[in-house]
Amino acid sequence: MIYIDVSAAVHRRAGLGRYAESLTRALVGRGGGAGESQNRYGLFYNRERGIEPLSDLDHLPARTVSLAYKPWRMAVWLGQLAGIGFDRLLPGGSLFHATEHLLLPLRTMPTVLTVHDLIFRHLPAHHKRLNRWYLNLALPLFCRRADHIIAISECTRRDLSAAYGVGPDRITVVPEAADSRFRPEPTERVNAVRGRYRLPDRYLLFVGTIEPRKNLLRLLAAFETLHREELTEALVIVGRRGWLYGDFFAALQASPVRDAVCLPGFVPDEDLPAVYTGAQALAFPSLYEGFGLPVLEAMACGTPVACSGTSSLPEVGGDAAFYFDPESEESLVGTLRRLLSDSELQEELVQRGRAQAARFSCDRVAAETQAVYERVMGSGAE
Repeated sequence: MIYIDVSAAVHRRAGLGRYAESLTRALVGRGGGAGESQNRYGLFYNRERGIEPLSDLDHLPARTVSLAYKPWRMAVWLGQLAGIGFDRLLPGGSLFHATEHLLLPLRTMPTVLTVHDLIFRHLPAHHKRLNRWYLNLALPLFCRRADHIIAISECTRRDLSAAYGVGPDRITVVPEAADSRFRPEPTERVNAVRGRYRLPDRYLLFVGTIEPRKNLLRLLAAFETLHREELTEALVIVGRRGWLYGDFFAALQASPVRDAVCLPGFVPDEDLPAVYTGAQALAFPSLYEGFGLPVLEAMACGTPVACSGTSSLPEVGGDAAFYFDPESEESLVGTLRRLLSDSELQEELVQRGRAQAARFSCDRVAAETQAVYERVMGSGAE
């Protein structure tokens, strides 16, 4: 049985959770029916009070450990250091896939580790001190111990090679994909969702956790200019509060456009495609991304995208995004001003975006991940 760690998904941890859940659903969907999938795949996650299993996947066998996230992370790392096998947690396992940066110490089965990014190395000041300390100590060890590593972009693969000397034979790049539910929504659906979240007719959209790396201070400053020029009515920031967000909220409180900034928090997937569809554009000024899934989700919904031209984002956006320098407010304002002022450019980006998003699919992610599993299990690593 192949065990997939879905902890990030059951705990709803933003991009990591979306990756774990969509990958698992796609793998099970390729399994040839519930019976075959039930024999092939099992779920693993750390369970806290109030945590419920993933809907539509409760037919799969699940193994859990009753520890909160921080104690569990420490237990895994100490187990790796001490050489203590956690195999009893995964009976009958033939492979374990760590879908976040947390690799169980296992002796009787091979392991695959997905590495999403090394942002804590590139932007150390944008991480909490204890989290940065943990990742600096633990992730190199996890990368050495994993039988194979999946990187979600060429950018992350290059970072792994440069930081930890991981050879190309131990890394496979498997890009993410937008879920099939992300597609243009009809006008009546968009209007209904607009009403539910009190969104105006014209708004710029950002999707992601509120944290310093997302560069929301510069986006807010750019929005002040664009709002003053009457190019847009609102900035909608979809996502939960993450960490170190005090400076952003202080700037927002002092901003002359604070009443035009909408903060709906977490928006469920049944509503999010309509929020994308109704936006004038996605503005994604992140300083560094391991992938940048909101770019693909917006494109799949027929929304033009303006994003940073750094890290992995040009891989994801291709020729379908309008790029800017995320460290230049002038570049950000100029790019968004041109996009919002040019209907022909908007339509061109919409058409290119749909084609770009179509190059990525969840089925392809599942197929390429399965190929990694089969190669690792067939290599004699177990």
